[in-house]
Amino acid sequence: MEEINFNKAELERYSRHLIIPDFNIKGQRKLKGAKVLVVGTGGLGAPLLQYLAAAGVGTLGIVDFDVVDESNLQRQVLFSVNDIGRPKVEAAVERLKGLNPHITFNTYNVQLTSENALDIIKDYDLVADGTDNFPTRYLVNDACVILDKPNVYASIFRFDGQVSVFNYVNEKGERGPNYRDLFPAPPPPGLVPSCAEGGVIGVLPGIIGSLQANEVIKVITGIGDPLSGRLFLFDALTFETRVVKLIKDPDQKPVTELIDYQIFCGIGGEEEQEEEVKEITVEELAQMQSNGNGFQLIDVREDYEFEIAEIGGTLIPLGDIEEQVNQISSDKKVVVHCRSGVRSAKAIRTLEKKYGFKNLYNLKGGILAYADQIDQSLAKY
Repeated sequence: MEEINFNKAELERYSRHLIIPDFNIKGQRKLKGAKVLVVGTGGLGAPLLQYLAAAGVGTLGIVDFDVVDESNLQRQVLFSVNDIGRPKVEAAVERLKGLNPHITFNTYNVQLTSENALDIIKDYDLVADGTDNFPTRYLVNDACVILDKPNVYASIFRFDGQVSVFNYVNEKGERGPNYRDLFPAPPPPGLVPSCAEGGVIGVLPGIIGSLQANEVIKVITGIGDPLSGRLFLFDALTFETRVVKLIKDPDQKPVTELIDYQIFCGIGGEEEQEEEVKEITVEELAQMQSNGNGFQLIDVREDYEFEIAEIGGTLIPLGDIEEQVNQISSDKKVVVHCRSGVRSAKAIRTLEKKYGFKNLYNLKGGILAYADQIDQSLAKY
């Protein structure tokens, strides 16, 4: 194995690590020799990448296919207003190189899929999962299990965060639980909203992402006791924490191949295809509004969202849609919208199944698409 050395600038940079008795030059060498793949550069990925880069992880791989949006800046402190519209991996590396020019960056401006996950992950020692959706979490987990890689996991929602280390092998050769031991099956589609739909307090990703970075450093250097077999829970409102013990499920089937995780999580399969709803584009809606055509516009977002931005619809939050079904016309075209089109589609399916509506149309892309393509003065959130 090639000996890992440091130049004078690196020794000065990492001096506060080097004087820690239990860390010292040995720990820093392990960091410099490590290759870590970070999946996602969002709320968790932003602090995670900054602290791993600053700490001196020798090679950082970054996977993300998104671009920087203004709504990201409330929590994704890796980016600035000058980055809006740029690919996140491109903006992230530019910032991180300014933070630490002594490390190597590999970027993957692609969506992680069953087709490319094994090829991307195989060259790394460890994966840090900063994603915000169940299909990708299961994909990352299964790829790590197949390739025998530790998976440092974190998630955030509104005021709550959690952290754990999956598929970790300790000094005794004992393998800890993986993500499927925590969640053997995904929740029903739509039951757990994403941060884009449910929100997240801006400081929470910084707290949880920093804890995630701490676990990455512990796993790489072998110091301390990683969160394998334990799930750390944090409530930002009450400032209460808990550590829950995790055990391996003896009935869990071995993971031997990657699958279609969209279908596994109930997204995009035949069942959903049978429940597709009629749609109209924001251009078509704008034309209808301009012509004064007889139609009804229903907004199924929450009150606070309506106060941020609205396009003239009648507000009936999704949770109240059945109680106020008598307010919805059955004899003219009804356009239903939300922030992005997910909740409005769910409302339409409910109304069609339970109440027999045939005249409902989902606004494709929701008010976000309307703000992008029709009225740029609308606030995006």
